Amino acid sequence: MLTDFILSLPADWRDAASLFVALGDEQRQRILLSFPPGERLNVTQIAAASTLSRTAVSHHLKVLRGAGALQNEKIGKEVYFWIDKARITHTLQRVLDYVNNHT
Repeated sequence: MLTDFILSLPADWRDAASLFVALGDEQRQRILLSFPPGERLNVTQIAAASTLSRTAVSHHLKVLRGAGALQNEKIGKEVYFWIDKARITHTLQRVLDYVNNHT
């Protein structure tokens, strides 16, 4: 029975799982840490501050955005990204609440 539970991840944990996967990569952690508080950055700015190629940065940004860690907006020809603090906080708080209430 426990095996069935572990194999079928509850729907409300799927976003947490994707966020943890995204945050599990050191390059993506470095990208998130490169954002000054409240700032929006584009791919060129992030790549310039990184050892990664623009293509690699774009890939990591896609993963972070897909996991809900970043939001983005296209302005002219550039796409600007910023940290979705509210979503990250909400997801991590749900995990902490679970740990606090089920241990």
